[in-house]
Amino acid sequence: MRRHPVSSSALASVGYDAARRILEVEFLHHGIYRYLGVESAIYRALLAAESKGRYFQACIRDRYPHERLA
Repeated sequence: MRRHPVSSSALASVGYDAARRILEVEFLHHGIYRYLGVESAIYRALLAAESKGRYFQACIRDRYPHERLA
């Protein structure tokens, strides 16, 4: 999956596969994680958020099954 750099103090890049509803998040210091079953609206809201780290904490972390990739 192709990830795109984001401006954030916590996240380095994010990518999304709409067909499989998979979100990948690369953290600056904690590796890459894949989140399953994420709606496209959540991905769009993450990209639009003023603070991507805060949005991730509030709306994605601990709300979706995930696995660490690297």
